[in-house]
Amino acid sequence: MDNVVLISYFVSLFILFVFGLHGFIMIFYYNKYRNVKHTPKENFEPNAMVTIQLPLYNEQYVVERIINAVCDIDYPKDKMEIQVLDDSTDETVGITARIVEERKKEGFDIKHVRRSNREGFKAGALKEGMKLAKGEFIAIFDADFIPQKEFLKKTLSFFTDEKVGMVQTRWEHINGDYSILTKAQALALDGHFVIEQTVRNKAGFFINFNGTGGVWRRSCIEDAGNWDGDTLTEDLDLSYRAQLNGWRFVFLKDFTSPAELPSEINALKSQQFRWTKGAIETAKKILPLVWKAKIPFRVKLQSTFHLTNNIVFPFILLAAILNVPLIFIKNSGPHQAYFAVMSMFVLAFVSSFMFYLYSQKDIRTDWRKKIVLFPLFMAGSMGFAVNNSRAVFEGLLNRKSEFVRTPKFKVVDNKDSWIGKKYRSKKLGLSVYVELIMAIYCLIGVASSIYFLEIAALPFQILFFLGFSFVSLTSIKHAFSKT
Repeated sequence: MDNVVLISYFVSLFILFVFGLHGFIMIFYYNKYRNVKHTPKENFEPNAMVTIQLPLYNEQYVVERIINAVCDIDYPKDKMEIQVLDDSTDETVGITARIVEERKKEGFDIKHVRRSNREGFKAGALKEGMKLAKGEFIAIFDADFIPQKEFLKKTLSFFTDEKVGMVQTRWEHINGDYSILTKAQALALDGHFVIEQTVRNKAGFFINFNGTGGVWRRSCIEDAGNWDGDTLTEDLDLSYRAQLNGWRFVFLKDFTSPAELPSEINALKSQQFRWTKGAIETAKKILPLVWKAKIPFRVKLQSTFHLTNNIVFPFILLAAILNVPLIFIKNSGPHQAYFAVMSMFVLAFVSSFMFYLYSQKDIRTDWRKKIVLFPLFMAGSMGFAVNNSRAVFEGLLNRKSEFVRTPKFKVVDNKDSWIGKKYRSKKLGLSVYVELIMAIYCLIGVASSIYFLEIAALPFQILFFLGFSFVSLTSIKHAFSKT
């Protein structure tokens, strides 16, 4: 049994090590291409017809904000069409209808598009809107976004290159300092946008449209086969199909699209579940096409890392489970050589820290205050291992599920609150109880590390304990908050 534990632990840490060290590769490319810039055409005068799509599903708190923000975009009214793709089943329908009528009277070409069902979910709504769209270009915003007035003029200038099929802007966080939960999310997303998206784009690797805050060339969408609802990440799926067809994407790190982060943990868990499961579904669908394509090996390799990085979550969970018996095994037999080799895996932690440090230093003047949150972010990532591992297994086993959208509550600062509002999840799934059990279990690991004076293992035992404790207890607290 000891050998089974030792081998399983080695395999799990080796997988985490490989994906963790990828952060060093990203930093290498970040420094190599840091002076490369995407340059738009000078004196660009936009005159193309643009359709702005706003996919909605039960967004009564933020629908007025997003429509007003889009109408404030600095672009000729006669060249801008707005489609509110409303699949809502509640008060959002009436609110949207009222706002659309008000904006029509002001001269905006705005339409309230309704469907009889949610077939294809967001992908289905976007595809339906494409049938009616007038635009040569298609801009997309989720309901929690607040696009800047210069959005279209900034992004469209890059489409003077006919090979460019999509331009993505960096997400900014209007409530990034609202709570520990939003601060951790902001740190994670900054790493993705500032390092991953920037590096992949500059180095010639494939990037993804992030579902919102970007503009597509209509012919690119059509050439790639249009939106498809067979995965939960329709944006990632279409992005790869388009780039495999030869279209180039542009990522704008220095122009942002502000948005609201989930402020309630059960909403965040549903978002993370959808992103994780959808990425696994997309990997299964797209990776065979990637490896058959006539593209450089380096692009194939980076695409594989990109599409499969969520596979780490089951191994994080396995490492958490094996951490406790490992302490007793280490103190009951001669395994010095094994543990000496295992010590090198700490490099993965260093790699992750450097990855997020670089992202914060790039865009934040107060980066020192932000990076201090890294241990909390790591603990949270560990705590989400149960939720996201379930998503991985469902994706691998082809278990289909509904597109559960992330509820938004119009929470911007400390004067706002999600408590008492609709859309909150008041049900606790089995995963919450598993997380609570894992917290108690990891506490045994902390106590055992102290008892056996395993000082090197103690920080990781504490991180696992804090992660599972925070995620489980906060899930319970948020589910039952009434005031």
